[in-house]
Amino acid sequence: MKRVVVTGGAGFIGSAVVRLLAGEPDVSVLNLDSLTYAGNLESLRAVSNQPNYRFARTDIVDRAAVDGIFASFQPTHIMHLAAESHVDRSITGAAAFVQTNVIGTFTLLEAARAYWSALPAGERAAFRFLHVSTDEVYGSLGSDGFFKETTPYDPSSPYSASKAASDHLANAWMRTYGLPVVISNCSNNYGPFHFPEKLIPLVILNALDGKALPVYGDGSNIRDWLYVEDHARALWTVVQGGRLGEKYNVGGRNERTNLTVVQTICDVLDDLVPAAKPRRDLITFVTDRPGHDHRYAIDATKLEDELGWRAQETFESGIRRTVRWYLDNAWWWQPLRDKVYTGERLGLDKSVPLAPTAAGA
Repeated sequence: MKRVVVTGGAGFIGSAVVRLLAGEPDVSVLNLDSLTYAGNLESLRAVSNQPNYRFARTDIVDRAAVDGIFASFQPTHIMHLAAESHVDRSITGAAAFVQTNVIGTFTLLEAARAYWSALPAGERAAFRFLHVSTDEVYGSLGSDGFFKETTPYDPSSPYSASKAASDHLANAWMRTYGLPVVISNCSNNYGPFHFPEKLIPLVILNALDGKALPVYGDGSNIRDWLYVEDHARALWTVVQGGRLGEKYNVGGRNERTNLTVVQTICDVLDDLVPAAKPRRDLITFVTDRPGHDHRYAIDATKLEDELGWRAQETFESGIRRTVRWYLDNAWWWQPLRDKVYTGERLGLDKSVPLAPTAAGA
């Protein structure tokens, strides 16, 4: 029996990982989450009563609590996804990102090292720690080329800087202490149970309400989109088979401009839920956010060739599945929309000069 601790398991990507693992007959999974605004146990309703699933409401900066969980659960794998993750929020609240993403990762690594060091030799050799990160640590690409595992770090936002710091910590704990660490860096995720502050769910829900669909700058910023369930499979593949001390980039090979993403959502909604006017008419260009990287694109060749993973969803198939999910699951997102995040713009720090509307070109 594999015993897996998933930190941040009530979040968007973490809950997809937990749902995947709870369906594995030889896995026991413990979800360690502090339930910040973006953590939602309703995302795990389908597995909450399964005998191989447990939940511990714990903050990863609480060393004593983490030590206790490791001692009682005896994990064979740790999949570390707990993080503050929204770039816009990091602009006006960087302290929380440093606390969770940097201090929290340090605390977790130290707890894992103490636990791992005390294991019998055979269990110590089998133990794995997966640190899950983002392609944003690499900075911004030009019009061509891809992020590779060897791309130098060049973070632009407080969020990406905090994730870059946590990557360096994880790597150092492998090199200095021998902790069996593997690191993954992913492109932009989307899919079911995505908190409504992020681009795709925000556009879906605003479009359903007939509200303006804000697009930063001129909409030419490019992202590589990865369906969240494809990502969950990749992470489980990496933590089991990835080479120690290595990094694996995870991407969907689905580059789209932000404007194309928004237009595609409008067209899918018009097909599934026709409205009086085309929803593209709701698109509104707004002043770009500070430090907005122009293009991200992942080269996932190493993961594909070494470990045999492939993304199963194209952007077209994945976005249609995502829109259908939001149409069918208002029970999940409506309480968030009503009480937690109503769709207002985030990241507006008046001390930071905003770029002109056409920035991001």
